[in-house]
Amino acid sequence: MTLITTAPRIAMVAGEPSGDLLAASLLKGLQERLPAAARYSGIGGPRMTAAGFEAHWPMDKLTVRGYVEALRHIPEILGIRNELKRQLLADPPSVFIGVDAPDFNFGLEQPLREAGIPTVHFVCPSIWAWRGGRIKKIVKAVDHMLCVFPFETALLAKSGVAASYVGHPLADEIPLEPDTAAARRELGIAEGGPVIAVLPGSRRSEIALIGPTFFDAMELMQLREPGVRFLMPAANPALRELLQPLVEAHPHLSLTITDGRAQTAMTAADAILVKSGTVTLEAALLKKPMVISYKVPWLTGQIMKRQGYLPYVGLPNILAGRFVVPEILQHFATPEALAEATLKQLNDDANRRTLTEIFTEMHIALRQNTSQRAADAVARVLDTRRPQ
Repeated sequence: MTLITTAPRIAMVAGEPSGDLLAASLLKGLQERLPAAARYSGIGGPRMTAAGFEAHWPMDKLTVRGYVEALRHIPEILGIRNELKRQLLADPPSVFIGVDAPDFNFGLEQPLREAGIPTVHFVCPSIWAWRGGRIKKIVKAVDHMLCVFPFETALLAKSGVAASYVGHPLADEIPLEPDTAAARRELGIAEGGPVIAVLPGSRRSEIALIGPTFFDAMELMQLREPGVRFLMPAANPALRELLQPLVEAHPHLSLTITDGRAQTAMTAADAILVKSGTVTLEAALLKKPMVISYKVPWLTGQIMKRQGYLPYVGLPNILAGRFVVPEILQHFATPEALAEATLKQLNDDANRRTLTEIFTEMHIALRQNTSQRAADAVARVLDTRRPQ
């Protein structure tokens, strides 16, 4: 292990809630690994700031979903990136760490790297699933890639990109055997009877696109199985307010909306209906049967379809290399289809046992003490760049 005695200055950018989680895990490892006087600043979210990060811009400035939706935000986002680049070039940090947000970070990392600032990127973009052309940007922009999935390092090595497999912090955080009964007690709901967690997303555009369909699907499930109860986490008061009209339009649902605590809600559930994204990996680590869905605007969907290489979009299926849970996407995501598939996931005990085995193997593979591994990799980059 290298020993760094001087206090480095670390610049970081995270642009999504999932990136905030990853960056907070890395910050924890860096703070244990580096001198106490080390400084951490840039663009980050609430988990990062709680860990002592100085956010010059809030993360939500970069949290924009989809190609078409991003167009109206481009001027502001480019302005932020240009100003941050100016600041970092004028006063170079010891290392720059881009956490996910590849469209934003690669455009920042390349000029920083060309100026001699070492660059690390945390989370390899899904070059194995879609947008393989990004490898060209990675080669130019990234000194070292931190990979959360084990097969990614070999893919990067083919293009000469240095990389370390560090696992995923969610796998460290979530117990191998989640306690469903304890989660129900924490949420104040009865321990008996079927419970389905429903997660339509956390952004206004997501709720607008798929929220009504998810609520109609819940209503159908309630009609077919009157004893079923639903849990829906609301990440913040603004999201709860956004959901309220849908709640009022479905007054007979046995629905509890929780203030945040998405992981607790999923732990308490017997099955999950969830939009595509990192949350599907969380559901898999919780060993829950699930149905994955999403709806995006038509043009965004066409762009994604043309750039896709795999037949699946959900992380549990990608990691398994096959369809282990159903994906019902775009115009196929009707209330009837979602209700039928979710109830099947709820009631198929043989499938539940199979998924528990698959997801447990996945969990063990991803449990790597990510904060320490990632911090050690960053420390090695810092050490190789120290003046001799």
